[in-house]
Amino acid sequence: MTDEITTYDIAAIRAQFPALAAGTAHFDGPGGTQTPLPVIEAITNALAQPLSNRGDGTPGERNADTIVTEARQAMADLLGADPSGIVFGRSATQLAYDFSRTLAKTWSPGDEVVVTRLDHDSNIRPWIQAAAQVGATVRWADFDPATGELTPDDISAVLSDRTRLVAVTAASNLIGTRPAIAEISRLVHRAGALLYVDGVHYTAHTLVDIDQLGADFFACSPYKFLGPHLGVLAGRPELLETLQPDKLLPSTNAVPERFELGTLPYELLAGTRAAVDFLAGLGPNTDTAAGRRERLVSALAAIEEHEDTLRAQIEKGLSAFEQITIRSQAAERTPTLLLTIDGHSTTDAYRHLAERGIHAPSGSFYALEASRRLGLGDTGGLRVGLAPYNDAEDVERLLAGLSDFLRP
Repeated sequence: MTDEITTYDIAAIRAQFPALAAGTAHFDGPGGTQTPLPVIEAITNALAQPLSNRGDGTPGERNADTIVTEARQAMADLLGADPSGIVFGRSATQLAYDFSRTLAKTWSPGDEVVVTRLDHDSNIRPWIQAAAQVGATVRWADFDPATGELTPDDISAVLSDRTRLVAVTAASNLIGTRPAIAEISRLVHRAGALLYVDGVHYTAHTLVDIDQLGADFFACSPYKFLGPHLGVLAGRPELLETLQPDKLLPSTNAVPERFELGTLPYELLAGTRAAVDFLAGLGPNTDTAAGRRERLVSALAAIEEHEDTLRAQIEKGLSAFEQITIRSQAAERTPTLLLTIDGHSTTDAYRHLAERGIHAPSGSFYALEASRRLGLGDTGGLRVGLAPYNDAEDVERLLAGLSDFLRP
């Protein structure tokens, strides 16, 4: 056992999540995680204090401004980004639509946009629809359904000198595949295109460094990593300066605010900052003098190792069930498994587990193209996803529940 695991106090971590007291074993993290007390308290405290539109003249104005500034810095620390390039929105889907419309203003008929069969539909449909509005061509990058791999060669095969943007996931929310984004980025930029990365599932499980990944735009959702329901996009400020979104005439033209439509949800931003701080406290580096980014590096390594250990436990247990096929096979992947069960509906398996206090949902989870490419149609399979608060007992309950479901 490594130092990270020995210092990862899962019992103490679980005690911070009031929802776990209900007794459910949650394997639904890819759809949204449970919320720790510090995040709940931060949201409550923000609402309990004076709040107004941002400014510096009254306590309410100053509180709002402080919340926004701190949330931008927290997300910058989490993503390895510039706080001046952090854009908040209602969801990652909304941000993809907003940025697809804005970027499409720079496209012409004959320009090309690349999407992939691996992605969540929120990183496919907005780009297809925006391309259609301006007469741009959509090209599809495929993945290998046998291995779940989407390779740089798959992207390279559909690049041309007319490519303007490539939209690709950093991790599949359906089968966990983690494409080689840094290498893909080099190919995309060599072709003179921009790279929009869906990091919603990725950010929950590993350290993000958008410069290292080479992402021009990187989107994520705090509610996938213990925070409130919100969307966040990180981009380079100098790139954002070149884009002109539709906005209200009196709204500021400053970056990043020009991309944020209407008044921000201050209480959710306070919760987002608290979620990042909570994550930073989960690693072996507890030195309060260390910077938040430094502590996040340590914490995300510990979380990743903890989750991968549990994933191995699940995979070992599942190997005893001949009827179960694990569709998540990529060499690099998140602790997210998609299962199909010979002779059984995974919807029935989901309901069986739910009756026993185990939440492992069934479906295609908006990754329709990936589910269809796997030969699963729109039905998908049973998704088992891990989060920082899962423990070995959760895993044993899951395996016992599946064993009971498969009993003749």
